[in-house]
Parts: sequence; C-alpha cells; structure tokens
Amino acid sequence: MIEAQSKDARIRSLTATGILDTEAETAFDDVVRMAALVCKTPIAVVSFVDADRQWFKAKIGLEVSETPVEMAICRHVLVCDDIEVFPDLTMDARTADNALVTGPPSLRFYAGARVDSPDGAPIGSVAVIDTVARPQGLTAEQTETLLALARQVMAQLALRAQAARLKDGESRFQAIADSMPQMVWSTQPDGHHDYYNARWYEFTGMEPGSTDGEAWNGMFHPEDRDRARALWSLSLQTGAPYEIEYRLRRHDGVYRWTLGRALPIRDAAGQITRWFGTCTDIDDAKRLAEERELVSQELSHRIKNIFAVISGLISLSARTHPESKGYALALRDRVMALGRAHDFVRPHSRVSQPNARAATVFALLAELFAPYDGAGGLRISLAGDDIAIDDRAATPLALIFHELATNAAKYGALSVAGGHVAITAALVGDDYQVVWRETGGPVVAGPPAVEGFGSTLSKVSVEGQLGGTLIREWAPEGLLVTMTAPAKSYTRPSRAN
Repeated sequence: MIEAQSKDARIRSLTATGILDTEAETAFDDVVRMAALVCKTPIAVVSFVDADRQWFKAKIGLEVSETPVEMAICRHVLVCDDIEVFPDLTMDARTADNALVTGPPSLRFYAGARVDSPDGAPIGSVAVIDTVARPQGLTAEQTETLLALARQVMAQLALRAQAARLKDGESRFQAIADSMPQMVWSTQPDGHHDYYNARWYEFTGMEPGSTDGEAWNGMFHPEDRDRARALWSLSLQTGAPYEIEYRLRRHDGVYRWTLGRALPIRDAAGQITRWFGTCTDIDDAKRLAEERELVSQELSHRIKNIFAVISGLISLSARTHPESKGYALALRDRVMALGRAHDFVRPHSRVSQPNARAATVFALLAELFAPYDGAGGLRISLAGDDIAIDDRAATPLALIFHELATNAAKYGALSVAGGHVAITAALVGDDYQVVWRETGGPVVAGPPAVEGFGSTLSKVSVEGQLGGTLIREWAPEGLLVTMTAPAKSYTRPSRAN
C-alpha cells in the first residue's frame, strides 16, 4: 500500500490536474474504445484514484461512474512499474475478496497500465477487464497497446496542464495590465491589434473589440493619422522600437496629446512573436512644458535686455567720467560679450530665433569673433572637433575668448595686417582641448610683468566654472594658449524622465 505521506502528495497531484468530475471528452473515450477492441474485453476504463473513490473519466461496459476506493482494483496499479495483470482475480490475495469479484459483476480478469500526473505522481490507469479469467494474460501486442494508450492519457493531462498555465498566465497579465494607469495594447507580428486593456476602453469610450485590427488609427487626430501609420509601418518592417506623440480622441470627443510606445517580443530564433505597447496621456504635462518654455523665453529675453541696459549705463558713465573711460569701455565690452553668449544659448521662440543654428563651441566662437572679421576664417580660423554647449559653458567661453581676441587686437597677431589666429580643438579621452595660436604678429618679448585682470578672469573662468586648466606660452612668434577641461562640463547632465 502507498504510505500516507506519499498518498497525500499523490492526491494533491491528482487534484492539480483538474480532471476529476469533468465532462466526457472524445480523446479519452477513444482510448477506452481502442483498449477494448485490441484486448478483446467487454470492459475498458480510464480511471483515477482519489482519496476515497475511484472515478472513471471514460468507460465501456460499466454503468457506474465511480466506486469506493476499497473496491478499486486500479489502486494496485499505482504501485507497479508500468503495467499490472491479474489473470484470475479470484486467485490473487489482493483481489480475491473484492466485492466486484465475489459479487456482481463477478470480475475475473484485469490488466491496467499506470497513468502518471504531469509532475510524475501515479494517479490512475488505463485498464481492460473481463468476466472470464485469462490464464495467458495479454499478448505482447496487447501489452504494448495498453502502455501506449496510457501514454496518450498522460499526454492529454499534460496538454490540460499547459492550457491551465496559459489561462492562468493570461489572467495574471489581464489583472496586471488592467491595474496599470497607462493604456496597454498588443498586436500580432504583422501589427494586427488584438488586445487592449481596460484603460484604453475607459479613455476612448469605445466598445471592446471595436478598435481591433486597423481601427485604432481612426481614434487619432486626422492630422496625426498618416504620420502614426507610417512610423508604425516602419517599426513593423524593421523591428525598431515604436515611439510617437499624437493626439488621441477621448470619450468626450476631446483630443489629448498621448505618448505611444511599443517594443517587439522575440523568440529564441530572434523572430518577432508579438508587439506590446502603451499609450500615456501626456496632455497636461505637454501643456505645462509649453507654459514653462514661454516663461523661460520671456525671462531670457528680459535678461538680454538687462545686459543692454547695463552696457548703456557703463557707456553713459564713461562719458560722464572721462578719467574712467578706458576701464568703463573694457567692462562694457565684457558685458556685451556675455550678452552675446547668453543670446546664443538662451531659449528662443520661433520668432526670436531667426536663423537655425547649432549650439556648439565653434558656432559660439564664430559669433564672438565676428567683430574681428574672423567668422569666415580670414583672421581667425577654427578647425578640429566641435562639441555641443549650453548656458553652463557659454559664459566662461565668452569671457575667455573675448579677452584673448581683445588683447590680440591690441597687442598681438590681430594688431597687424598679416597676423592670424588659429584655433584647433580636439577630444582627448574624456577632455576637450582648445588651442589658441597667434602667428604673424609683433615679436613677443616674453610674459607681461604683471598679470592683467583679463588674464586672471580667464583663468578663474576655466578653473572655477569648467573645472579645467589654462596654460599660456609666450613664444617669440606669438602667444600660445592651451585650454583643457572635461568634455562633460560643456553641457548640463540630462534629467531622467
């Protein structure tokens, strides 16, 4: 007999199959018909042994659907290796006093092949039964057929288990998807939409199934439909992630900005088996961002005006106090350089940004050098690696190169007709290095006896704001300045969304 502990585990395995008390199924009925036909018996059953009963999933030659477990000859099959044969039930101590043997229907012959659960526990059998003893038992062909039929029953149980897992997985996915704040959707590999979660139907007000297939595109704003379809078609063709902003019609008829995203799911061979996507209502966030952009543009415009006012006040002070004119004009030029740098990187509207330009180091330098006729490379040339900048680097760069250009125009290469300044830039590892080289100007006798305010300001700007170094070399043929700073210091870190 099976020990109590293993019996409990077996019952749990049987219960987990979900086979007990289910309706008749052709797959199991075919098994008993084939068993009776091949083994030439009047009775054949597919039985499962529960805690207190033997239940027949399929049967031929029996009227009852179950028997008490004490009368179940099938329980003896559970402890055999694969098949158990009783040539004469009256002659075996295990069955001689069984009520089904001693009384109606007076069973005499039994042969059963064991059936295991998907997790390997013995739970039942495929059996053939006769009311006439068979001392010879089963033939080899009959034995092999009975074992094969038992394997078919086990295959059916495995399919049921797989189907149950899939159903459970689908239920879990449905619960998770419906609990998400985003609209969730899924498509077949060809892009045919066949699933939307509850949020989609709540948002759109559409009936379930009404937006399957290609009907989803009709929910978009007419101006966004072609663009969305084209991008989605491209993702389907290439397998590239899908991401787009469009206006989606809400249940009240209002179109709201929505962020659509989708990724392909691939099998082991890399083939796309399904697409999963989300739609996120970003209308409020988009409008808030637009309002912030307008405020930022207005604030930046006011700052530009402040630079102009300060420059005007300095010019007025210079005229009022002639003795301070030199200092005042130098300060005004520095303020004006800062103003040009600010105007270069400040947020612009479509109106205030007349020309499309990239916010890069070379673009800013070209703007600063325009008064020196250097933008076209006539007196000041730019060559090498160009990198992006924002307001973080624009101010120190404006101060540094304004001072260099001003001094070159007064005392250096730009003070004579044949002088030239060559600026070369290169990415060196994690650093960005800019070299200023003057040639063709007056012979340089050496470094100045006293370091000027502009030189000090330039050094402080590089070290303090960019975290780099500034080295000056006073060669006879002209000033050589090497500025090195981390490349990442030229732009602010992007904020995580």
